[in-house]
Amino acid sequence: MPISTSDGADIDLVAALRAEARATGFDAIGIAPPDATGAAGARLAEWIDLGHHGTMGWMEDRLSWRQDPRTLWPDVRSVIMLADSYAPDEDPMDRLAQSDRAVLSVYAGNRDYHDVVKKRLKRLGRWLIDRAGGEIKVFVDTAPVMEKPLAEAAGLGWQGKHTNLVSRELGSWFFLGAIFTTVRMRPDGAEADHCGRCRRCLDICPTAAFPSPGVLDARRCISYLTIEHKGHIPRGLRAAIGNRVYGCDDCLAVCPWNKFSRTAHEAYSTRPELRSPRLSELLDLDDAGFRELFRASPVKRIGWARFMRNVLVAAGNSEEAKLSAGVAPHLVAEDARVRVAAVWALSRLMPAEAVRKSFSDIASLETDPDVRVEWGHALTR
Repeated sequence: MPISTSDGADIDLVAALRAEARATGFDAIGIAPPDATGAAGARLAEWIDLGHHGTMGWMEDRLSWRQDPRTLWPDVRSVIMLADSYAPDEDPMDRLAQSDRAVLSVYAGNRDYHDVVKKRLKRLGRWLIDRAGGEIKVFVDTAPVMEKPLAEAAGLGWQGKHTNLVSRELGSWFFLGAIFTTVRMRPDGAEADHCGRCRRCLDICPTAAFPSPGVLDARRCISYLTIEHKGHIPRGLRAAIGNRVYGCDDCLAVCPWNKFSRTAHEAYSTRPELRSPRLSELLDLDDAGFRELFRASPVKRIGWARFMRNVLVAAGNSEEAKLSAGVAPHLVAEDARVRVAAVWALSRLMPAEAVRKSFSDIASLETDPDVRVEWGHALTR
């Protein structure tokens, strides 16, 4: 006989749901009420007003949906938050010292987590419908849902000074997924902040992207610049990017709570060919080669041009003069973002006189104003 609490939640259902979530492959589960975002919505609005979201206009366009899950789906009665570990089997900071190789964010070394997590959410959601009826909607990062405040309210962890969720059981390495349901269930309590005086995540940031603890200026964040940002990477930030070609894990990697992280699901284990690939090999990729190398990977969604822009910046930071041979062909690429990055990289890899002697003809034919400005810097050093 099910035992019901005063708010109508079925204790037996919740216990069975937790067990089923673990059996489905999730590392943690918590339940939050749909109004749990609280003050986070106001903070998000202030963050957007300050322009910290950069060119991510979609965050502003659907602000009201993010601020209150009930605006997104009025019928929601409970929000089930799930965590899925993608903890690496090595310290990703070690890769940064290999200047002739590229570094991709840990989560991007294999299959796209959106696909992996969503399949599990749907499986668990079908189980819930079979057991308790009602309706569900599942979300993994692509919908206007404030996953981190909801997960904090569900007891999965707390938002650290780097704005990401931290768990005493999983550290900083985990994805979040959400199941909205019309079934009313007893919510869990929120997790307290356990960062204390630690500020390692703030101090390690190469581009000083945190104006204050708990506030991220995306316009300076390497993950934003190499993934979400569609334009030219600002000159003043290129050197700090180092050899990171897709994302940045520094603020996550230094978190002391990672000592409790769990082994990641096999789907997130980095493929050998994506573990510190050589910059020289990435420079030779055409669009077809890019798509093949990053098949089923989240990297694929940024496209060849943005990825090559990032690779060229990394090449320029490498101090490996031999890479100039792989950079030069991109001076005449169709995409201006690629040409800008190629000019900048050459100016870092070759003496100014050598650049003038070898590439003045190409520079004189350039018509794009941004690329012309970059040539001006390269030829007049």
